Amino acid sequence: MPGVFALAGLLVCYPLYSQASSPNYRSRKRGTMERVIVYIDGFNLYFGMKEKGWGRYLWLDLPALARRLLKTGQDLAGVKYFTARVRDDKGKVARQTTFLQALDTRGGLDIFYGRYQKKEKECRSCGHQWTEFEEKMTDVRMSTEVLRDAFNDHFDTAILVTADADMLPPIEVVKSEFPAKRIVLAFPPERDNPSLRKVADNFFRIGRGRLSKSQLPKSIKKPDGYILKRPSSWA
Repeated sequence: MPGVFALAGLLVCYPLYSQASSPNYRSRKRGTMERVIVYIDGFNLYFGMKEKGWGRYLWLDLPALARRLLKTGQDLAGVKYFTARVRDDKGKVARQTTFLQALDTRGGLDIFYGRYQKKEKECRSCGHQWTEFEEKMTDVRMSTEVLRDAFNDHFDTAILVTADADMLPPIEVVKSEFPAKRIVLAFPPERDNPSLRKVADNFFRIGRGRLSKSQLPKSIKKPDGYILKRPSSWA
């Protein structure tokens, strides 16, 4: 019987019997360690690091960071990264593209994309108009993946790297339907959410140590021979 949930105004439906198609997913063997999937809200993590003044750590090896979030007796079953391709600035586009290509070349994670959407703004006082861009749909994709993996029994513990309040409903569903499964919050720097704290099994904040020790190599060679280099502004 399919599972159906309403998330952010969308109806999400998927079969509960489907098998994982990702090559980065490892199924559970009885008697093995606790399976953990790490879900990373890319924009939440990025802006938290920027606000903290830790831009020099943005060249992140996300699977390496995920491994540093685990405890003894836990096994990393998957890493899922949620983001959207920026469009408002050529420099940002170039840096993000380089970073995403580096992650793809290194492997060890799945990347899910939302939208980077144009939004027209107007000042109510003076009538001045301008254009802004905002990320859309990544929270819905992240919520959907957490629910999909819970119902397909792909994890024992889910670590959510986010402080986004939109994750509250899927966490509540997982805790209601699967009381034995644990939800742990890894808040990005400069990020917190008391409402999420109340429903999670545990929480902590990602500090400088984990970030500094989880850096990609300064240069990465793609299969076609092209060399990807860490953006100079991230050095």
